[in-house]
Amino acid sequence: MASPYHPPIKRSVEIAGHKTSISLEPVFWDLLKDRAAAEKIPVNALIARIDAERLEAETPPGLASAVRVWLALSYQRTL
Repeated sequence: MASPYHPPIKRSVEIAGHKTSISLEPVFWDLLKDRAAAEKIPVNALIARIDAERLEAETPPGLASAVRVWLALSYQRTL
């Protein structure tokens, strides 16, 4: 098994018709793919949903931070 400690990997995504990039560690990319598959939606659609939610916050975090927090909260809800 490869080490989970790997620097972030930058990938291009499209959110609401706009291209941007996001850097996440591979473990978060894997979790994001798993959640998107479970919801039967593309990864970009899930990222767009997370982006919309973060923009409603009083002090919106960066997109990568929002994705990490969303994934952690999603995991927490399953416990």
